[in-house]
Amino acid sequence: MFFLVTEVTAIGGLTLYGPVLQDADYVVGPGADTRVFLGALFELVLAAAVVGTGVVLFPVLKKHNEGAALGYVCARLLEAAVIIVGIISVLSVVKLRTEFEGAADSDAASLVTAGKTLVAIHDWTFLMGPNFVLGANSLVLAWLMYRAGLVPQFIAVLGLVGGALICASATGVMFGLYEQVSVAGSVAAIPVFAWEVSLAVWLIAKGFEPAALLDDEGSDEKSQLPARHGRSKSRVTP
Repeated sequence: MFFLVTEVTAIGGLTLYGPVLQDADYVVGPGADTRVFLGALFELVLAAAVVGTGVVLFPVLKKHNEGAALGYVCARLLEAAVIIVGIISVLSVVKLRTEFEGAADSDAASLVTAGKTLVAIHDWTFLMGPNFVLGANSLVLAWLMYRAGLVPQFIAVLGLVGGALICASATGVMFGLYEQVSVAGSVAAIPVFAWEVSLAVWLIAKGFEPAALLDDEGSDEKSQLPARHGRSKSRVTP
């Protein structure tokens, strides 16, 4: 459910942010503050859901590779932190607009420059968080799922492809090959979107593969046998 919430709130937040992100003169114009505040609320829920995906999966993933599972949680926390920075930058544009509404024309140019700077910060956080960091944590999670057999292989492979592709696309955007919000950027994001949705639907409908969970429980029991045997021997040894 957390994965589905991230998809809905990410798309909703970006759509609601439209006026402030697309209008360079937003800070000196009439504004659409209520819409922007609603977008910020969407992204706050997004950040919470991003953290939630890492927290709820950790108890299962750590049984297969505790280091990678912890890395996934940390990557999700980092992604959420970057999203919060983006929210603050957008809300700061709204704050500038309301504080300096009706300012003299001589101050308008500096306000527009400040507004563009804050929007640029949001754009970079959008590239780093929901692209680079998302790609990295998708690779880690998909690798764990594939290695442990927790979900069907085609879902895990989709995550590996999607994570690698979104990282490559973000690199292209960073070097100016194309805009992030473009046809090329949208196409590159489809596999990772499909990965998260298919993973969410599968886990809601079917859950983890029973065989993988049973194998894990069996390995846990075997790992405890030497300790139990050692304790029983210590009781009878003079």
